[in-house]
This record gives sequence, C-alpha cells and structure tokens, in this order.
Amino acid sequence: MGRCTVKKNRGFTLVELLVVMVIVGLLAALVAPRLFPKLGKGKQSAAKAQIMLLGQALDQMRLDTGRYPTTQEGLSALAAKPAGAENWEGPYLTRGLPNDPWGRPYIYQCPGAHGEYDLYSYGRDGVQGGEGEDKDVTDRE
Repeated sequence: MGRCTVKKNRGFTLVELLVVMVIVGLLAALVAPRLFPKLGKGKQSAAKAQIMLLGQALDQMRLDTGRYPTTQEGLSALAAKPAGAENWEGPYLTRGLPNDPWGRPYIYQCPGAHGEYDLYSYGRDGVQGGEGEDKDVTDRE
C-alpha cells in the first residue's frame, strides 16, 4: 500500500500576529493624520453644496410666488405650502428638508442682514464664528 502523508494545518504564531499588528499600526499612524483634516473639509464642502441647492429652491419659490419665505415660515415653506402663498408650485425639495452635515437645521432669516435672505450653518461647533471645521458656512462668500 501507498504511503499516505497528512499535512498538518498550522495557525499563525503569536509572534507573526504581533508583527502584522505592528505593521498595520504604523501604516495607520502615517495615513490617519493626512485623512482626518480632509474629512472636516468634506463636511464644510457638503454644507456649502446643500446651501447652494437650498438657495436654488428658494429662488424657484420666489419666481413662482413673488417672494421668499418669511423667517417664521422658514425653509419648511419649500416642502409644504405656507398660508397665503399664491402660485406656490412646490414642493421645491425632492427629498425633504436636510440638516447640515453636523445634524443641525440650517439657519434661515428673511429679510437677511446680508441680502434678501441669509442662509447658513454654524459649522461643527454649532456656535457663531470659528476656524477650520468650526467656521460658519454661509450662502454669501
């Protein structure tokens, strides 16, 4: 009869696992500092893009009704017809009213201090002013 060889399946040793974990840790330490600042800039860019889209919806409502929503009506006037809005052809937002990338509602004022209306987010910290990710994102820049 032929000789039958049996291969033993061995797992990884503790030393091999530790070497792999150290290499992964070093790679993460090199990549993470470069990645995290871009995450914050991405949220700022997303907020700016949403503000621009909300501005377009506000402009469309103004073309239809002859006016922007009041501060009391707010941005919800883009999704549901406000009282007394003649010729309202909405909803002007296809997916509902979004929050800013940090989960808070956008701030809308009409009349605005910087134009017919002001539309902005206070950024990551949720308070006026700030630098970097905490910087306010506005419709006027």
